[in-house]
Amino acid sequence: MSVLILIPARYASTRYPGKPLVELVGASGQAKSLIRRSWDAALSVAGADSVAVATDDARIADHARAFGAEVVITSTTARNGTERCAEAVAAMATPPDIVVNLQGDAPLTPAWFVEDLIRAMQADPEMQVATPVLRTDAMALRGFREDRRNDRVGGTTAVFDRAGRAMYFSKEVIPYTGRDFAEGEDNPVFHHVGVYAYRPTALAAYSGWPEGRLEAWEGLEQLRFMENGIPVQCVEVDARGRAFWELNNPVDVERIEAILRDHDLD
Repeated sequence: MSVLILIPARYASTRYPGKPLVELVGASGQAKSLIRRSWDAALSVAGADSVAVATDDARIADHARAFGAEVVITSTTARNGTERCAEAVAAMATPPDIVVNLQGDAPLTPAWFVEDLIRAMQADPEMQVATPVLRTDAMALRGFREDRRNDRVGGTTAVFDRAGRAMYFSKEVIPYTGRDFAEGEDNPVFHHVGVYAYRPTALAAYSGWPEGRLEAWEGLEQLRFMENGIPVQCVEVDARGRAFWELNNPVDVERIEAILRDHDLD
């Protein structure tokens, strides 16, 4: 099966304008843009046949081409990364069998997260959409709760059934637990990792649906699939000791740079 990784990126983020071009300093002191780090993460994924940046912004496109990225220009009307991926794939003469959306704000995504996702899609031809989930540790759960206490829109949590099918995704911390958890203690809160794998048919259907009510309220694009009866499969991944966080707000720059230093990542 052919696999394409797309990195959707836009400049006009409401919470953090210009986010893809923000520079992050790694362990050796070298600064790289967020989109460059996301590109490097995509290139490290085994089993991917090609990688491209999908953007509507000339600044991002020029910057990406400067470090050697393939760029697909999309329209300014795409409301989220899934719509941008759908538009990019629709323009291809021969679409891939599996499309991976590696969000441009998740440079800490380990390669094995994406590889596990690809394997899940390859193993089940009926699976239309899949996304990774990571059980939070005590530190990550504190980060989620700190964001909510400070009225920041941070990471996303997920709940799913026994077969791994998503029941809901939220910017709130779900499920409610009512207590703290000790370091090393399993807790029921799962961090939704901002990566998706789709069949091209699911992407084509998505772009034809109007924005869903839950999608609009939560600001979470994957809910549109669920609101239209397409199951989203949650694939649990193992961090293997690697801390994971996304860049959602300016305060996350410091968090991510600290993780880069702690894990000797450049």
